[in-house]
Amino acid sequence: MAEPLRKLFTTSEYHTMLTAGILKEDDRVELIEGEILQMPAMGSRHFSAVIRASEALGDLRGRAHVAIQSPVHLDDLSEPEPDLAVLRRRPDVYAESLPMPEDILLLIEVADTSADYDRQVKIGRLYARNGIAEAWLIVLGKGVIEVFRDPSPQGYRDVKIFHRGERLSPLAFPDLIIEVDAILG
Repeated sequence: MAEPLRKLFTTSEYHTMLTAGILKEDDRVELIEGEILQMPAMGSRHFSAVIRASEALGDLRGRAHVAIQSPVHLDDLSEPEPDLAVLRRRPDVYAESLPMPEDILLLIEVADTSADYDRQVKIGRLYARNGIAEAWLIVLGKGVIEVFRDPSPQGYRDVKIFHRGERLSPLAFPDLIIEVDAILG
C-alpha cells in the first residue's frame, strides 16, 4: 500500500481560506513550503526582542519600510511572517501587493525556542533559496545574533555570529551601526 500524499497549499488557496474564514487574521499560522504551520505563542522575551530590534532599526525611517510580524510573499508555496522585515520603499506602502523577494532588504527572526527550525527551514532553505540578501536570527537562549548573507539555492554562504558588546550593520545600510546589546537587552 502506498503512503498517503500530503496536500500542499498555494498562496492563492491560503488567501482563499483567510477570505472564507477558515483561517482567521489573528491565527498564528504561516504558509511554509505549501504547509500551513501553527506557530508557537510568543513569550515576553521574544516580544521584547522584537520591540528592541524594531527600535534599533528606527533610523531607517524615510529610507526603508520596517514591517513587524507581517507576511512576505516568497513564492507560490510560501508566505512566512518574519518578526521584522526591512523593505524597499514603495509609494503604495505595499497596499497593492505583499512584499516579494526583490522588495526585501533584510528579514529578522527572533528565536526563544525555535532557533533550529528558523535557522534550518526558514533561513537556511526558504530565505536563501528565494535570494533574500540578508537574514538575522536573534537567538535569545545564546545571547547572539546570527547574520546570514550571500544566498544560494543550497543556503547562505556567509554566516557570522555577533555577541554582546559587538556591533553590526545591515548590508543595505552599512552606515546604520547597531549595538548587539541594544537588541538583546
